[in-house]
Amino acid sequence: MKKICSAAEVRRLDQYTINQEPISSFDLMERASGVFVEWFERRFPDLATGVCCFCGPGNNGGDGLAVARLLHHLGYDVRVVLCQAGKGRSPDNEANLSRLPGQGAVPVLWLQEGDAYPDCRPGTVIVDAIFGSGLNRPLDDYWGGLLAHLNSLPATRIAIDVPSGVMPDSWSGGAAFAAHHTLSFELPKLAFMMPEYAPFVGEWEARSIGLHPEGLARAVAHFFMAEAGDIAAWLPARQKFSHKGGHGHALLIAGSHGKVGAAVLAARGALKAGAGLLTVHVPQCGYSILQIAVPEAMASVDAHQLQFSTVPELGPYRAIGVGCGLGQGELASRALGELITKAQQPLVLDADALNLLSAEPSWLLQLPEGSVLTPHPKEFERLFGPSRDSFERLNRLREQAQRLGQVILLKGAHTAIACPDGTVWFNPTGNPALATGGSGDVLTGIITALMAQGLESWQGAVAGAYLHGLSADLAVAATESEESFAAGQVAEWLGRAFKAARAGGSPT
Repeated sequence: MKKICSAAEVRRLDQYTINQEPISSFDLMERASGVFVEWFERRFPDLATGVCCFCGPGNNGGDGLAVARLLHHLGYDVRVVLCQAGKGRSPDNEANLSRLPGQGAVPVLWLQEGDAYPDCRPGTVIVDAIFGSGLNRPLDDYWGGLLAHLNSLPATRIAIDVPSGVMPDSWSGGAAFAAHHTLSFELPKLAFMMPEYAPFVGEWEARSIGLHPEGLARAVAHFFMAEAGDIAAWLPARQKFSHKGGHGHALLIAGSHGKVGAAVLAARGALKAGAGLLTVHVPQCGYSILQIAVPEAMASVDAHQLQFSTVPELGPYRAIGVGCGLGQGELASRALGELITKAQQPLVLDADALNLLSAEPSWLLQLPEGSVLTPHPKEFERLFGPSRDSFERLNRLREQAQRLGQVILLKGAHTAIACPDGTVWFNPTGNPALATGGSGDVLTGIITALMAQGLESWQGAVAGAYLHGLSADLAVAATESEESFAAGQVAEWLGRAFKAARAGGSPT
């Protein structure tokens, strides 16, 4: 796992490294700049590339000045724009400014408030090192206007650590540098997980700059990004003499008239995720469809022809997934309430089960221990109320997981899994191919199967989201386009996703 620390905690981590390694702050800046330049060389190997570094007065600007010097020494055509924002330059910024090659080898333009905004030649790479992670308020009109101007130029835009105007831990609501690429130092930033900042962060990568390992271990974090190694460590290994009964019996309660396909998709996800035994409870209209489409699954048939109305015997099952294509009628609502009352096993609740819960919020406090709710943002809003932005929604997600003592998986480009202990795991896998009907049904099946095999509910949710997204990544990298990918293919690619996770790799 990678920690996602606050900007203040990262500053403490920098200082810990400076004190314990020991290393000067200037040399740590030099190390970070070297990491950026190595990345830059691989992206832009043509030394004829024009580079314009916009450098602010703080340590982010110091990084930019060091980058300008190092790129010049490599042979790139570099110039610098010094942005006179704020009240003076940091000592390391001044030191790096003094080390720039003189006699016009690296041209320097001083820019202060009121000056005309500079232009860059077409094809130039603009490096943003103006404000970095230290920003704690929206920018004023002049500097916000500069960023809008840079965004309009025919150039490739790269941000060092954090795009200017982006506040790492909250939504600024103001102007920001729209980077095509952001190279972050050591750890991802919380802002990178948020949809509002996506147009400004662009493609991002976090690279190590050698911060002290003990400091990293001690760093306080509530947010984490899952990695393949985490998933591999949690997945149960199959033994030579194991049998189907040892790999968990999962129950899915899913489907209604016109939506039996949701039950089929969830069932395929559960089976491909390793459930030793799977029973699917469907209304009578779904029996033949299920038996033909998923012959490996056992069918439990409801008393009602069209919808969920009766709770089956729950004794044999280790985990229960409910909600996919369930319908929202009165009978289904009454049966869901009965299920919540009777179940001793953890539930994985999705889709219509969540919509029914939103109409009966008291049921949230009656859920069996270890249950998982899997809403998309609109379902989350119906359950817990609206939010002004993604940061407020994230705080509410943490609060509700702690209040209920349950796991809540909030779907998105970086799906967030909130745990009862206050931690939140973000998922790094997946792509827009998953924005298609039925993909959530497959996810419900995967999570239910993993929990049936013995993973704790938070592990099942984190691993399920990771494998679900990785399946789509593998498919799109190999044969599919994002447009042509269908939800059922998640299950088809799950085997390769399991192998890739255990091998510690992904296609991205």
